[in-house]
Amino acid sequence: MPRRKKEPEQRRGAVVVRGASAGDRPTEDQKLLRSRDLTPAFHETDAWRTLRIVGEFVEGFDALAEVGPAISIFGSARVGRRNRYYSAARHLSAALVKQGFAIITGGGPGIMEAANRGAKEAGGLSIGANIELPFEQGLNEYVDLGMQFRYFFVRKVMFVKYAEGFVIFPGGFGTLDELFEALTLIQTGKVEHFPVVLYGKDYWEGLMQWIRDKPLYEEKVSPEDLDLLTITSDIDEACEAIVMHHRSRTKEQAQEQKEEASRKATKDAVTDAAAGRGA
Repeated sequence: MPRRKKEPEQRRGAVVVRGASAGDRPTEDQKLLRSRDLTPAFHETDAWRTLRIVGEFVEGFDALAEVGPAISIFGSARVGRRNRYYSAARHLSAALVKQGFAIITGGGPGIMEAANRGAKEAGGLSIGANIELPFEQGLNEYVDLGMQFRYFFVRKVMFVKYAEGFVIFPGGFGTLDELFEALTLIQTGKVEHFPVVLYGKDYWEGLMQWIRDKPLYEEKVSPEDLDLLTITSDIDEACEAIVMHHRSRTKEQAQEQKEEASRKATKDAVTDAAAGRGA
């Protein structure tokens, strides 16, 4: 597990843009997705960016490889410290740490800060995966292991790859993006099913009602797709949904390993017997 430090440990996967406006300095995502220049320098070509992208993946994998089970928590960066969801994120994060989980957030302010704060105060590992933006957004002060990413899609992989579950607090487009991407990956079988908890019934119920009235009614999603979500305003219920799934998955993995060892032992015994007859 990465060594804990008093100050955030920042793994260089990207450069934070400080005090720059969108017109002053484009982000790497903007450069990657804009129209190709007629005569770009090599360091501005897609081939060169591919190497940088690979480098970001390597940095992220290296930083998180030994973290252990973790929960990714998402929510608005615009939530103040007196907001009820800030308090809820802080306490839920602490509860999850006490169950043996590390906490991963985007490393910024608002809900992200609250979750990192709860993890740190509870003595757990607090991880922040920050992103380069046209405006300043540094890592919050409660991050123990911090990473900076240039590319959104690389950062998203880190959230999913090392998470045993997602907790989605009220947020805007970025939060919704993470929510629907997780649901898509689970629905299509691209990742193993992991719990997705929507915290804040009053905030999410309108969205869920629209999903029932439109996509579900018009058969664009299946009834079982809605079972991928747990919606709650209770910290204990949110924590239990994640813990129970993790325990069930751990038990299944142990059983699979036991069965695999048994098959291997049987195969070895047959091989040894055949070798004995041949002798």
